[in-house]
Amino acid sequence: MQTLIQSPTDPAFVQDPYPFYVKARQQGPLQYWQDYGMIAAFSHDAVHALLRDRRFGREIPQELRKPSAAHLAPFLAVEAHSMLEAEPPRHTRLRKLVMRAFTSREIKSLETGLQQLCHQLIDQFPDRPFDLLDAYCTQVPVIAICRLLGVPEQHAPDLLNWSHKMVAMYQASKTVETEHAAAQASTEFTEFLKRYIDQRRSDPKDDLITRLISAEEEGDSLTTDELIGTCILLLNAGHEATVHALGNGIKTLLQHGWDSRWFNPDHIDKLVEEILRFDPPLHMFTRYAYEEVDLFGHRFQRGDQVALMLGSANRDPDALDDPEDFDPTRRPRVNTSFGAGLHFCVGAPLARLEMQIALPILFERCPDLQLSAPPKFSNTYHFHGLTELLVTV
Repeated sequence: MQTLIQSPTDPAFVQDPYPFYVKARQQGPLQYWQDYGMIAAFSHDAVHALLRDRRFGREIPQELRKPSAAHLAPFLAVEAHSMLEAEPPRHTRLRKLVMRAFTSREIKSLETGLQQLCHQLIDQFPDRPFDLLDAYCTQVPVIAICRLLGVPEQHAPDLLNWSHKMVAMYQASKTVETEHAAAQASTEFTEFLKRYIDQRRSDPKDDLITRLISAEEEGDSLTTDELIGTCILLLNAGHEATVHALGNGIKTLLQHGWDSRWFNPDHIDKLVEEILRFDPPLHMFTRYAYEEVDLFGHRFQRGDQVALMLGSANRDPDALDDPEDFDPTRRPRVNTSFGAGLHFCVGAPLARLEMQIALPILFERCPDLQLSAPPKFSNTYHFHGLTELLVTV
């Protein structure tokens, strides 16, 4: 196994990590990434297998846990009740209860409102260069989450602010200041949601918070802390991923060229899947080994952490022909962008719906849309999203 050295905050890498992935895959399915101090899986087969292998999981083994800094307590309190960080039986219980409220029917019911929202946002586009990321890509998912939860849309800026500060904790560029900001955001977000949950307990509405409160499985229900953790997870994971999926996708279409037929109802699914495969919003997801495991020529010991390189797996030539080409006409086969197995993203259907609605409306209404400045990616690896997307219509 080779040792790779590549700073995740190096400007050239941040702007284009894919050449590094090519070199890593050529060395084999698993490599030791020195900058992260862990094994990383770069091939599609390795990432696919590890996502589904129940001998690996998200929770750190009990004997490896260490005391955390006191200033991180509010942030860690939220994390402790997130199903993203849980394993069975706790994960099974949480996901089953959440899925009873977060149904495909409820997601589908957002469709008409999302269509209207997209048109309203486009109606407000200025006739000068502007940031499409802020004016469109961010607004669609955050307002969708507000409507889903039943939170008034005027609170969207607060939710965005809290989300950005909390999600920054997963970035390679985080600092002590990042930690303090995330802790403060966690406190404010938790207090905000507690008030809304209390209101919904006494005054139920037709929204996700009410359905989460009433969700029950064999007499079991979500605690208030679990409700808060679930709502924050849906915003942070769902919003951040969709913003960057839309932004990266629009950037790709404007740079590579687009065909109006791709936005037809019988083709839009392929376009969305190719966007997610070609330049996904999340490039790394980690797991811990729970026992001694021999995989792909390496023996993992209990407690070993492994990075699953989603962005690399999506472009593995052993799994897909011409993976470096953006081709929305191809049959979707390779896409690890939402994970897989036990922790497959619960918000994936909503993210796909938002993209299936927002992209056709944008390009139909703005057929002359073009870049007004070269797009740049932000220093937020292992997330992969733009700082801004300056365009003219």
